[in-house]
Amino acid sequence: MERGLIIFGHVKDAFKAEKVLKASGFQIELTLPPKDVVKGCDLAISFNLNERPAVERALMENGVQYSNIVDSVKVSTKPLDMVKKFDYGDSIMFRCGSMKITIDKCDGTILNISGGGCPDVPYLFLQLVGKKIFEAKNPTTIGYSLCAYSLGKAFEEALKFYENFNRWNSSS
Repeated sequence: MERGLIIFGHVKDAFKAEKVLKASGFQIELTLPPKDVVKGCDLAISFNLNERPAVERALMENGVQYSNIVDSVKVSTKPLDMVKKFDYGDSIMFRCGSMKITIDKCDGTILNISGGGCPDVPYLFLQLVGKKIFEAKNPTTIGYSLCAYSLGKAFEEALKFYENFNRWNSSS
């Protein structure tokens, strides 16, 4: 299957496109676009190029702005969904890209977020640190950067871990 890449001028457009296309049933993946096709946004969406007309129609009908669509066979991309876990005993850290979130295993308190260089990272820190992971908002709902997106992926894994950890501990 040949893949296409949707290139965006703004991160918020990439986030909106992701929601629209997933809701429309397309199999997509957020990726890092190659430097030679970047148009201001450090995110791109990979999709089945055979579905290009339907993808373009869904984006147009939902008012999603994009800069270009390119054939991804001609360019290389990196997926953005790899989250790594680091266990520190009482706490655990999840990293996606350069963004990290650390939670207390027992009560789910967000102990720290770090990484990235996006302007919304300090705001995300203030909104999240000290809150319980199960009560906090996902960073993708309060930030508009690649850092917020990466932190959101790490946040989702941390939340899954906490829910499973507590379910397992309460049943023992």
